[in-house]
Amino acid sequence: MNLRHIKSRLRSDDGSVLVEFAIVTPLFLFLLFTLIDFTRLGYSKVLAEKATQIAVRSAVVRPVACENVPTVTQRSLLGVLALDAPNGTPCNSRQNLCRAADTVSCTGTLGNATVANIWGRIKPLMPTGAQPENLRFTYSFDENLNRVGAPYAPMVTVEIADLQFDFISPLGKLADLASGKSGSTLGQSFTFASMSASLPSEDLR
Repeated sequence: MNLRHIKSRLRSDDGSVLVEFAIVTPLFLFLLFTLIDFTRLGYSKVLAEKATQIAVRSAVVRPVACENVPTVTQRSLLGVLALDAPNGTPCNSRQNLCRAADTVSCTGTLGNATVANIWGRIKPLMPTGAQPENLRFTYSFDENLNRVGAPYAPMVTVEIADLQFDFISPLGKLADLASGKSGSTLGQSFTFASMSASLPSEDLR
């Protein structure tokens, strides 16, 4: 093998290396950034679930976040006739003793002191762009928690909804580059499924 042949072979190898590099690099970058962003996605979901648990634990010991939540458990029409059931009698001691309060729900707003306090605690755990309006509070009647004439003790549910997650990597463009096609929607904003937690109230005064 003469020197001219060797030089020709080296130039040929250099060309194939460049071609291989051009093919492999977009695929490598796509896999790398996909790993980074989907790890962020999973971590954000775990933090949001933790925020939901913190929010409901705070809500059950603070004044209500919604208007028109009853303050006292009232007797039902049949309960008024139950003279042998004084105030303080558990609602579940007999059927239709207490009036079932309407379920009350509302969206979080910083104008409410309870929402503002809860939001201050969970904001660091929420994805960028999340707002108090992503919180929804629900107060529902449960006869097992209430007594006639006693302060109303609802089941409290806090839901976090419509949370958007923004990818930081141009995954769509990298996917197009790696596949040789165009129009990939990968990497667009992702909306988490709603997540909620419920606990019986402790002290809503």
